[in-house]
Amino acid sequence: MADDDPKLSTGRLARLAKLASMSARLSTDVVARGVKRLTGDESASALGAGAAEKLVATLGDLKGLAMKLGQQLSMDSEMLSPEVRAIVSRLQNAAPPMPWARVREVLCAELGRPPEEAFASFSEAPLAAASLGQVHLATLHDGTRVAVKVQYPDIADALHADLSNLGTMVKVVSTTTRITHGRDYFEELKAGLLEELDYVEEARRGELYREACAQLPGLVIPRSYPALTTRRVLTLELLEGETFKDFLARREGVDNAERFRVAGLLTQALWGPFLLHGVVHADPHPGNFMLLPDGRLGVLDFGTVKRLSPVWCSVNRRLFHGIVHGEPFDVVALSLESGFVFDDAAAARPFAEEVLDIIARPLRSDFFDFAEAGMSRELRNVMLKNAHRLPGIKPPKQCVQFFRAVGGMAQNLENLGASGNYRATHDALLALAASPG
Repeated sequence: MADDDPKLSTGRLARLAKLASMSARLSTDVVARGVKRLTGDESASALGAGAAEKLVATLGDLKGLAMKLGQQLSMDSEMLSPEVRAIVSRLQNAAPPMPWARVREVLCAELGRPPEEAFASFSEAPLAAASLGQVHLATLHDGTRVAVKVQYPDIADALHADLSNLGTMVKVVSTTTRITHGRDYFEELKAGLLEELDYVEEARRGELYREACAQLPGLVIPRSYPALTTRRVLTLELLEGETFKDFLARREGVDNAERFRVAGLLTQALWGPFLLHGVVHADPHPGNFMLLPDGRLGVLDFGTVKRLSPVWCSVNRRLFHGIVHGEPFDVVALSLESGFVFDDAAAARPFAEEVLDIIARPLRSDFFDFAEAGMSRELRNVMLKNAHRLPGIKPPKQCVQFFRAVGGMAQNLENLGASGNYRATHDALLALAASPG
């Protein structure tokens, strides 16, 4: 975004019109490639490179929820070829930035003084630019290097506009499909997204996640600086290294042993804090992880960190333990205990058992190859085959963030494509969670 670019579009109709225009431009490409896939051409991506560039340009300019959806799409190895996924992955941390003049306005308004007074130095060029804000390198007066996230002006209005448009769609879909509880899940997602606008709250959640990872020395969670953090400015300890996004881009040249080591660190970042303290990081896209020079994994962006209910955590720990140790359990009974509601539990049982069988495979043997598994494709096919059952299955609302975390991490592991003993990795976390203290 150049200095003379117009301000961020925040009106509901204007943002919807941009998305509609983009959809019209992409539809021909998507349909043509969909036909190829239906005729057996598994190499056909849902988007071509040219269409992907148009998608990135539009969602990058819109920012907000539209861009977040693009980030999610960029992780789907089944829908996108590696070439196209590399293009769309720019939405993870390399979106068009806002001009320095606007950054400075936000800093002055939030900190009550210009950046040259608040910091010893402040880089005008951003390190990264994402859906709600962009990150700049700065130096404190004591010489400490920090990362400063600055929220885009008007992004709150843009996010509200996106959520209003999406809410209308959810209402229509809920009515036509009879999945009326979809509105409850949308409200849960909406509340979580709006909370991401408050960087003071994000700093608090970062501390929550850092404390939950205290027993995991392979993970590094940056500290925040409260004196230089406000609702729209977040100052954090600077982590320097290679983003997981960039690591994925060169994965073909990385041996399996190193890829499996990284897979273990990613597994710790999801399941460690959950099993130990019931805390999840629900936005695990590759731009939010960094491989540090000393081999540890840095974790970034804490707006979606959430502590789940004791009941949900207890049930899922038991389920997790049963899968890893080959112990018998009743998935429907455990689901009911955790808060699921079934219109017909007996009819839902085969579906629930089939879904669990797919997602539990990495934990049931001493060797699993994510590169050959095709788990996302299998799950998608099972969901389509059982679409008529979905209206009668009502998970608790907190599943929105939990499944977002688990699904996103599964896509990361598929894209990483490492083989090894995942059961042992998870069993070590279970043992840590069961140990005193």
